[in-house]
Amino acid sequence: MIPFSVLDLSPVPDGHKISDALSNTVDLAQEAEAVGYNRFWMAEHHNMPGIASAATSVLIGHVAGQTKRMRIGAGGIMLPNHAPLVIAEQFGTLATLYPDRIDLGLGRAPGTDGVTMQALRRNMSGPDRFPQDVMELVQLFQDPTPEQQVHAFPGEGTHVPVWLLGSSLYGAQLAAYLGLPYAFASHFAPADLDQAVHVYRTTFQPSRFLDKPYFMLAVNVFAGTDDDEGAYLRSSMQQAFALMRVGKRGKLPKPVERIEDHIDPVMLRSVNQQLSVCAYGGRARVASMLEELIQKYQPDELILNGQIHDIEKRITSFKIAAEILSARSA
Repeated sequence: MIPFSVLDLSPVPDGHKISDALSNTVDLAQEAEAVGYNRFWMAEHHNMPGIASAATSVLIGHVAGQTKRMRIGAGGIMLPNHAPLVIAEQFGTLATLYPDRIDLGLGRAPGTDGVTMQALRRNMSGPDRFPQDVMELVQLFQDPTPEQQVHAFPGEGTHVPVWLLGSSLYGAQLAAYLGLPYAFASHFAPADLDQAVHVYRTTFQPSRFLDKPYFMLAVNVFAGTDDDEGAYLRSSMQQAFALMRVGKRGKLPKPVERIEDHIDPVMLRSVNQQLSVCAYGGRARVASMLEELIQKYQPDELILNGQIHDIEKRITSFKIAAEILSARSA
């Protein structure tokens, strides 16, 4: 059986408030747990009115407290925005409150624009320390060594599982070198997917965390009652990405009929390529598209994203996907 998980950005739908988005996240997590999802991950973004998960560790704690079994985590924390010790303490606290349920995925991107990145990172000087920071953070979760001077309390000895996230070969190479599980951001940046998966699997070095590579594939899913509704639900995310490409960040747009009447053809082709790792339509079409992706990439786990404007339609889409993947395994 291939485990399947949820990636939730706490999207703020047009016409709704941030409090609605946070409530929707809890509702989705509870429904996802009930139908067999393995993990529920949230992602760090900043200065984006359409995404409510900026304080990611706070939201993870809230969702973990509203669920019982499912693993809850970050997909991911943008580590260059933070000191490793601070993240170790935050996720060590979460792991102490919710034992064996917390995951920590780490990304290298800022999760925002350049101006906001400067507001987050007061000191922008110096070389890229991402590999060293990852190793420092991982060590803070382990049992202490005699010579260790800095400790994470809470955090030390919690052994929080650390994942590396990426959309390029850099993350694949680092995850393979460190022997960590790897999740590729194919749901919005699929250009290097094939090569990154190959690099990760062929250069993986066994570690105390993993004896063989573990690869998670991110897929956008928009499952409706039929193919037309699936395409209709998908149109909100297509519009959002088209707007971001021209520097307009807003709430998640309402879906539209005939997306080609609302986005310039050249822009639409570019957006569709960016969102090409996708399954949309009715149940049969979604099942076929998911199967094609599984056969092509042979992932160890799937993580599903789907920014759908209406929360009930969104929950239904994730339920349909869970039914398809559970039936496939059976």
